[in-house]
Amino acid sequence: MITGTDLYHVFTAVVPLYVAMILAYGSVKWWKIFTPDQCSGINRFVALFAVPLLSFHFISSNNPYTMNTRFIAADTLQKLIVLIVLAFWSRLSARGSLEWSITLFSLSTLPNTLVMGIPLLKGMYGDFSGSLMVQIVVLQCIIWYTLMLFLFEYRGARLLIAEQFPDTAGSIISFRVDSDILSLDGKEPLQTEAEIGDDGKLHVTVRKSNSSRSEIFSRRSHGGMNSGVSLTPRPSNLTNAEIYSLQSSRNPTPRGSSFNHANFYSIVNGKNGVSPRGSNFGGYDEESGKVNGQGSTGYPAPASAGIFSPVNGTAGNKKGGDGGKDLHMFVWSSNASPVSESGIHVFRGAAYGNDLGVDHEASVLSKLGSNSTAELHPKDGPHGETKIASMPPASVMTRLILIMVWRKLIRNPNTYSSLIGLTWSLVSFKWNVVMPAIVAKSIAILSDAGLGMAMFSLGLFMALQPKIIACGNSVAVFAMAVRFIVGPAVMTAASMAFRLEGTLLHVAIVQAALPQGIVPFVFAKEYNVHPEILSTGVIFGMLIALPITLVYYIVLGL
Repeated sequence: MITGTDLYHVFTAVVPLYVAMILAYGSVKWWKIFTPDQCSGINRFVALFAVPLLSFHFISSNNPYTMNTRFIAADTLQKLIVLIVLAFWSRLSARGSLEWSITLFSLSTLPNTLVMGIPLLKGMYGDFSGSLMVQIVVLQCIIWYTLMLFLFEYRGARLLIAEQFPDTAGSIISFRVDSDILSLDGKEPLQTEAEIGDDGKLHVTVRKSNSSRSEIFSRRSHGGMNSGVSLTPRPSNLTNAEIYSLQSSRNPTPRGSSFNHANFYSIVNGKNGVSPRGSNFGGYDEESGKVNGQGSTGYPAPASAGIFSPVNGTAGNKKGGDGGKDLHMFVWSSNASPVSESGIHVFRGAAYGNDLGVDHEASVLSKLGSNSTAELHPKDGPHGETKIASMPPASVMTRLILIMVWRKLIRNPNTYSSLIGLTWSLVSFKWNVVMPAIVAKSIAILSDAGLGMAMFSLGLFMALQPKIIACGNSVAVFAMAVRFIVGPAVMTAASMAFRLEGTLLHVAIVQAALPQGIVPFVFAKEYNVHPEILSTGVIFGMLIALPITLVYYIVLGL
């Protein structure tokens, strides 16, 4: 039976977190203490130091040799059940898609365990539950977040291949990705170069399309261009194709816009039914063994754009003397203001570049505002995805994706904090090795502040958003149902499969009903996969999490 004293302990553990979050929210929204740039600096400190050290502190102080295997197995089974169901749904259902599968997996299985779960569960069930939460954190950081990256990069690879090799993807036997490409998230234009080997198969090199962009930005920085919008043609290695770089002199602040250094015009030949999404070769002729020379570089963002996300559009058709060319504009735009953009650095270790804005000074852009969602290319699939006849062999795709995931992981401070913390715990608890006091206190002074700073950073993020419910009321209700009902329900079934009972069962269910994790939102925003839904899950979910978890706590304690 839950008593008043029990509830007091819960509030004692959780209310201070909300105090930090509310103070941060008021500092921006009501009292105007912090500017967006200052918020960005605070969030970056949290991402690079506070949260990684907080994670290291919890993981390194937890004894890995006393981990509860049944609890871990139940948590793993919950995620596998959801993953398998979504995989079948995306394959067999006409309404299924990889994007929705990724989003639903995040909503139903990846709660905010580190920041919210540890103090809340400790207040409810005591210190042993905090140890269980640390075990969940270890698995999330090392296994499940890596799996999320794998799925996102797989999606990015499919989009790139669909755009560049719609008819010849099955002939690709190798990919080489230049070292300066850190992700296939679509934030910058990429071009491919294909060579036919002696076996008649394709060997593909992926590199950035940034030669003219660097030149134009250099000229702009030296005052070489004075107009609001500049269009400078760049020679291309493609037939019948020119690429233009576009920039604006407005919004000179570091995050003046989400216009992402990747804005450009692409003029491609639209005659004779040729798709405008070709690669730098038009297609591979199996009979003649020749590669056609018609196509275009770059691959655009998907059409399902949302808040803070890349939005693509088409500027209409222009007829020329050669029979007509289609003018397509790849715009990395945003529905959010520059203020809201400054808040997206929460818990992210990767650096953001200084982006320049784009205005409407050119009449040709007058119909392409930041809210445009026009499709760049005709879509064939039921959800707008581009269909391709085949894909490269599984081994080729796997190697490509693993390379990109590795490049992401080695630049994330949370990767190092989790692995080093786990390694230290294995050594220290095995041979009773004590960390030197000078090192322990250096870590403690920052990790102790990590929890409060994390909540403060979350409050700044909330204040910088244009609205709390970014995805619409009906979608928000659906997302919250998945987060707070479906996730705990599947966790209950998985726990019963491993015969969890008593307090252990209660901990398993309540932790599944925690608010949405922040890291999945960062991934969703970065890869432009329903970021508005995950943003709502983080913000609105945090606001309603306390009463919902209290309901679970009280009902389970009856």
